[in-house]
Amino acid sequence: MTDAPLSLLYAEHLARDRRRSPHTVRAYEATAQRLLAFLTDHWGGAISAEALGKVSAADLRAYLAHRRGDGLGNASAARELSAVRGFLHFVSGEDSAPRLKGPRVRKGVPRPISPDEAVSLAEDVAEDAAEPWIGARDWAVLLLLYGAGLRIGEATGLTGAILPLGDRLSVTGKRDKTRIVPLLPQVREAIDAYVALCPWPIARDAELFRGAKGGPLLPAIIRRSVRGARTRLGLSERTTPHALRHSFATHLLGRGADLRALQELLGHASLSSTQIYTAVDAAHLLDVYRNAHPRA
Repeated sequence: MTDAPLSLLYAEHLARDRRRSPHTVRAYEATAQRLLAFLTDHWGGAISAEALGKVSAADLRAYLAHRRGDGLGNASAARELSAVRGFLHFVSGEDSAPRLKGPRVRKGVPRPISPDEAVSLAEDVAEDAAEPWIGARDWAVLLLLYGAGLRIGEATGLTGAILPLGDRLSVTGKRDKTRIVPLLPQVREAIDAYVALCPWPIARDAELFRGAKGGPLLPAIIRRSVRGARTRLGLSERTTPHALRHSFATHLLGRGADLRALQELLGHASLSSTQIYTAVDAAHLLDVYRNAHPRA
C-alpha cells in the first residue's frame, strides 16, 4: 500500500482491475470512506490497513446500525455490507472479513409490459417528437430495447462503427463485457431510417444517437419522453424504458428460449440474474389463467 488514502486505492482497483462502472466505483469508494470515518470515531484513532484486518463482526454490526440511523433500508444495507466486505478484502489481500449475515432482501420481480403496450409506447414517443428525425431516433432507440434487449445506456452508447448494419450487433455492456445480439429486420429498418434523417454526420468513433443540438443523446431524454407517453396512453408507472428490456426477456422465455441463451443475449454475468424471469413468466401465466378461467 502507498500513502494514498485507502478508499482512493480501492476505487482505483475497482476501476482498473475489476472494470467496474464509474457509478459503482463512486458508490463503493463512498462506502469505504464512511466506514473509515465511522471506525475512526468508534475506535478513537486513525485507521491503518493493519487495523482494518482486525475488524470484528461486532464492529460491522455497529457500523450497519449507524447507517440504519441514516434511513437505510434492507436492500441498501445489504449493498453497503457487500461493499464493505470488498473493501476489507482489498486491504487485507484475503477474505478475512467477519462472517456477518446481511439483512434479508426480497427480490423484486421485473415488471414487463405487453407487446401491444410496448409498440404503442414507442409509436407515441415517436409521434410526439419535435422533428421527424427525432421521432425516428426515439423509435429506433426504443426498438433496440424491446427488440434486442439492450439497456438504455447500451443503446445510447452505440457509435457509428456499427454501420452499415448486419443481422447481428456487437454490444458493450456492464464491466466492458461484449456480447453479440441478433437484429430483427424491423430494428435494422428503424436504425437505417434514423440515420437517413439525422442532420448530423455520424463518424465511426462518434455517438450514433444524437441530441437535438448534435451532442450525445442522454438516457434521461428517452426516459422523459417515455414518462410523457405513458401518461398520454394511461399506462402504469412501471412502463419505463427498462421495462421494454424486461419484456424482451419475458416474451422470449415464454416462446421457449433457453435460459443460457437468454443470459447471453441480456449480458448477465450470472445465470441467477436471468433466472428471475422464470418467475415473471410463471406470474404471467397465472394472470392469464385467472383472467380466462371461469372459476379461477
